[in-house]
Amino acid sequence: MHENGASRTAIRVAARRAAHRILDRPPVFEDPLALAVVGAEAAAKAASETSPASLRAFLAARSRFAEDELARAVERGVRQYVVLGAGLDTLAYRNPHAALGLRVFEVDHPATQEWKRGRLRAAGIEIPGETVFVAVDFERQSLAEALPSAGFRLAAPAWGIRAIGLPAVQQKD
Repeated sequence: MHENGASRTAIRVAARRAAHRILDRPPVFEDPLALAVVGAEAAAKAASETSPASLRAFLAARSRFAEDELARAVERGVRQYVVLGAGLDTLAYRNPHAALGLRVFEVDHPATQEWKRGRLRAAGIEIPGETVFVAVDFERQSLAEALPSAGFRLAAPAWGIRAIGLPAVQQKD
């Protein structure tokens, strides 16, 4: 974690999502905003790295799986989605469930979120009203306090992903 920006992991994951969209056919996952958020330089670096295409494919498949599971949860009535360690994830800005009222709670370190907001502004990407930034420094704060303070309804169903991007247990009424 950098105190003045996004972590290298957040940048690398977004860059590989962007590179996947550019290089891999057929694409497993479409993230049309990743390149704009991470920047062309980072995406080009990821595309030229010696890391195997299988790593890009893994990250794309992980994102696809998480978003497919989210779609199923929304079909069951879930209207809150928590992304722990959101990094440069872009689901909130291309939210296909916004019309159904899905709120996306992006939880991450305050420095990462501030850097991300700057990247969104620079790319001309609007922050939808259904997006809630939840700045949490886990060395000083707890998620249990931060989420409700940000408008998360504890009594309502929710879906979330762990920092590694896999679906977590759905919270019940």
